[in-house]
Amino acid sequence: MSPLLDLPGVREASDRARDAVSAAHRHPINLRQWDKTSREASWRAGRSSAAIDGGTTDISRSDLGDPIAAGAVRVAQSLDSDAIDQAVAVFRRAPAQSLARLHTLAAADLLDDPELLGRPRPEPHIAQRLDLLGQLITGGTSAPAPVLAAVVHGELLALAPFTEANGVVARAASRLVSAMTGLDPHLLGVPEVTWLKRLGEYRELSARFATGDPEAIGAWIVLCCEAMEAGGAEATAIADAARG
Repeated sequence: MSPLLDLPGVREASDRARDAVSAAHRHPINLRQWDKTSREASWRAGRSSAAIDGGTTDISRSDLGDPIAAGAVRVAQSLDSDAIDQAVAVFRRAPAQSLARLHTLAAADLLDDPELLGRPRPEPHIAQRLDLLGQLITGGTSAPAPVLAAVVHGELLALAPFTEANGVVARAASRLVSAMTGLDPHLLGVPEVTWLKRLGEYRELSARFATGDPEAIGAWIVLCCEAMEAGGAEATAIADAARG
């Protein structure tokens, strides 16, 4: 088993996250109409992800004038019900290619130089750490899915491999881990809502995660798992609303 599970609170938080997301998938609406609820979840995820990075929350599906929001929603739509399977297949086979695609979508309105889209910064340590992260994603760990999603998320925030939109990319990569591992195959959960509500903790604990201190890593994983647990409840609420 992964040693990360021995960190305080991690095992319990991971189990609760898994149970909450699994319960959302068993909702009668999500058994039959998950394509519709997944689209709503992706919209909420995109809006919240944009707001975490300072984008506007005052947007509609037809008016995406804010560049951060526009990028975050494009990323979210690339992971909605019509695109999940293809996105997961690429992520599982070639994580670096997937991250480049996410960055191209997220930063298209933020960078003046299109040559920078999808290209990590050229520092050698970035390429090395992205390679290690890719190995984790493609099977180099026994960590449970919620823990792996949290670690991938935290590593990308800490590394900030691109010149812009690293937060949006990191949160999308976390969603892809959830889908790839079968934790949330239809991406019904919306942990982004909780990360936005707890933005101070999110920023503080992600910064502490970057130090590599085991206690800090554990605290970050617990926060992410709590957001996934709440995201499962959000998914259930979306399904309840769809039932009418």
